[in-house]
Amino acid sequence: MKMKRPHVPLSRRALVIFRELHPLTGQGKFVFPAVDSVRRPMSNNTLNAALRRLGYAKDEISVSGFRATASTVLNEMGRWNRAIERQLAHMEENDERRACMLAAEFWSERVEMMQVWAGHLDQLRYGSPVDGRIKPFLVSQG
Repeated sequence: MKMKRPHVPLSRRALVIFRELHPLTGQGKFVFPAVDSVRRPMSNNTLNAALRRLGYAKDEISVSGFRATASTVLNEMGRWNRAIERQLAHMEENDERRACMLAAEFWSERVEMMQVWAGHLDQLRYGSPVDGRIKPFLVSQG
């Protein structure tokens, strides 16, 4: 959640990954809890610190930069218009448009958009889209 509003449909691929993570992190409320308390979610600062440890400078990438990249690429695809902003939990400044957005959350468009986004990421990583039912290689079966 952002701004204390639920808003994110997940792709089939993301759901598979979360199911695989559940045995490792499923005992608490959060998949990724804060370092110092399981009662809070991990912060952007924790993720940004991880990016720094991986060698990325602040001016190269940040967690919010991933959101900006997704917004840019999805807008360039030109199919979802305001659904993108709703998915990112952005609020319209115009009162009339904000009322329309809150009344209709563009859920079906956002579900489709997230599936297309997952396929786009798979295309970048694997060279072709990966079916969401295929077991990802992210979690070691160790």
